[in-house]
Amino acid sequence: MNTTYLVNGMHCKHCVAHVREEVGNIPGVTGTQLALEDGVLTVTSDAPIDFEAIQKAVAEAGDYTVAEA
Repeated sequence: MNTTYLVNGMHCKHCVAHVREEVGNIPGVTGTQLALEDGVLTVTSDAPIDFEAIQKAVAEAGDYTVAEA
């Protein structure tokens, strides 16, 4: 299952790496893709992931915000 989100506030590849790492650590997440250019985060999982868990992980990565796409 793929779910798409929009991440705001990233400025470099370092930002992308931090967000991907934190979101990738959420139980049930099997993969992540994140484009710096448009902020589109695609989360791959076997079951739906709670949006609050995504928000928490993105906030842990830095001063970024996330919205459901």
